[in-house]
Amino acid sequence: MKWNLRWAAAKRDIWRPTDLLVAFKEVGFTPSLSKVAALWGNTPVTVRLEDLDKICAALNCSVSDLLEAEPVASATGSQDIQKAVGAPEGGPGPVRPIARRSGPRRLQPPN
Repeated sequence: MKWNLRWAAAKRDIWRPTDLLVAFKEVGFTPSLSKVAALWGNTPVTVRLEDLDKICAALNCSVSDLLEAEPVASATGSQDIQKAVGAPEGGPGPVRPIARRSGPRRLQPPN
């Protein structure tokens, strides 16, 4: 997802996080300035639906104006899959690490 908060705010002639905070307070949304600055400067990992609704009310926009879907990169793209040495071409799949059986290796003191 692409976060377009700055674009939606610019349409309302809001250019700084402090101005955005004032617009939020007009609709009863009172986040801290640091939270507003984080929303302004970065794409948030999560946004509460209540907060998203209040952001849209403050900016007079819709959710689709704030969040824009982007195509997901394919997992099989141009990655080379590693195979074990001597494995057949149509082998079982990528090489996986094997865990140690006896725990961490500890050196024994000389006798």
